[in-house]
Amino acid sequence: MNIEHYLRKDYVTKITSEGRRLDARSDEDFRPVRITKDYVEGKADGSAYVELGNTKVLAGVSVEVGTPYPDSPHSGILSTSVEFRPIASPDFEIGPPREESIEVARVVDRGIRESGMIDLDSLSIDDEKVWAVFVDIHMLDHDGNLFDASTLAAVTALLNARLPKCEEGRIVGGEYQGKLPTRCTPISCTSAKIAGRMLLDPCLDEEYAMDTRLTVTTTDTVNAMQKGGSGSLKMEEIEKAVDLAFRKSAELRKLVEGA
Repeated sequence: MNIEHYLRKDYVTKITSEGRRLDARSDEDFRPVRITKDYVEGKADGSAYVELGNTKVLAGVSVEVGTPYPDSPHSGILSTSVEFRPIASPDFEIGPPREESIEVARVVDRGIRESGMIDLDSLSIDDEKVWAVFVDIHMLDHDGNLFDASTLAAVTALLNARLPKCEEGRIVGGEYQGKLPTRCTPISCTSAKIAGRMLLDPCLDEEYAMDTRLTVTTTDTVNAMQKGGSGSLKMEEIEKAVDLAFRKSAELRKLVEGA
């Protein structure tokens, strides 16, 4: 963290302790959300572009013929990766995946996988081949809360992804047999603890000031949770974050499913 980040941290902590937020939102408000499906139509089997305030994320889905894992020979494959592009932030550099990008990928993947969004058991092609679903997430502009922006983009892209036509274990180029089979719409909501308050959808300056954060992914139940930061959370703070996740995910789910 450089000197500019420290100065921002002190200022954000001060105004948060006074009961305010940088952009005058309430503790329980998301920044404006804009979702565009099929953003790179023709270049991916499914895609979505999401703006969460000034955070911008692009997700692409590609579906390929693959070999199943030995412990699940009749189940399809799901793989999620995240790339922090240098254009998104001066803190991002070209090179191997950063610890932060690996964490975002795992949180998004876990929420999708544990919710059962994709019916992996229905992705068997024959006794030797299954469908492999790859979700590639690209950070285009980083202004905080990459977890929720990435989940929104990935889930929207998956909901609109198409399953290629396959003959004799090979994909027929340019032809599709229908939508990728999905069961539900998992949504993540992240709260940051600053000066004893739990703030939903932290922007980047608020992330500099937070003690800890909690990301909760839900459908009609809690599917996954991820804590970050060095601080601690009281039971009532966890319960508040979970309650917020259920209430706000209902609003976001309508946006995703209507995209």
